[in-house]
Amino acid sequence: MLNQKIADLRKDYIMASLDEKDVDQDPIQQFGRWWNDATTGEVEEANAMTLATSTPEGHPSARIVLLKSFDQDGFLFFTNYESQKGQELAQNPNVCLLFFWRELERQVRIVGTVSKASATVSDEYYNSRPIGSRIGAIASPQSKVIADRSVLQQEVDKLTDQYAHKSPERPAYWGGYQVKPTAIEFWQGRSSRLHDRIRYTLQGDGSWKIERLAP
Repeated sequence: MLNQKIADLRKDYIMASLDEKDVDQDPIQQFGRWWNDATTGEVEEANAMTLATSTPEGHPSARIVLLKSFDQDGFLFFTNYESQKGQELAQNPNVCLLFFWRELERQVRIVGTVSKASATVSDEYYNSRPIGSRIGAIASPQSKVIADRSVLQQEVDKLTDQYAHKSPERPAYWGGYQVKPTAIEFWQGRSSRLHDRIRYTLQGDGSWKIERLAP
């Protein structure tokens, strides 16, 4: 049954427009433009993105992860390789990332394939993290069933004592993933739900095809 109060929730998007004549020919450069708008504006946690994965059978799952860098090689994030997402990525490297920047009335959807970042990249980022985050990465058997929170706290306490006078090394089961895009869609909210959607699709010669999609 339709909940009328929910159905009545609506917002008209009027902040900006997006035209294919104005976008950069390179989607990474275009993402950089929007990234600068997000990080210099009032967007909270601009690097928060939904990561969608699926099993080989096609069962999907999604969660929020944090972007740590982007360049022509792709979009980088870090996690536990043995988590649910890590296991799904190992079995099916096809993924989708989604940024929603509400304050700018914008979305960016990135479709691509994932691969593990190098050990050097993972070590460098791990060692830059606060000590509590480094210990947390070791302590948590991510996605596994645990009896209660005290299990985590006991492990954190033990590791905190263990590494009181030395720095923990990155565990082999934790590190980075790089998403190499094959398609990137930029979505700008417009009035009356007639949104602007510009999609870049990677071609066989390495160039990008730019198309407008109907909202």
